[in-house]
Amino acid sequence: MQRYGNIDFAHLAKAGFLLGLGLFALGTGGEYIGHAMWGQLPAWENTLLYISAVIGLLTAFFSPWIFGVILPLTE
Repeated sequence: MQRYGNIDFAHLAKAGFLLGLGLFALGTGGEYIGHAMWGQLPAWENTLLYISAVIGLLTAFFSPWIFGVILPLTE
């Protein structure tokens, strides 16, 4: 008997990884382009881009582990 229904774990793992990669690219690319074009960014933009990069990195790392390894094993 399935616990979680018909959840496509492979799709969730891939989508989570790509979402995290996109957030990481947005954060690091925004920092690089912002500093290259305008010299110095306001503090709130630096914080926003930094947090985006960190959350993206964590999402890209943990999403395949959670949706690709742990949840299929518990089913």
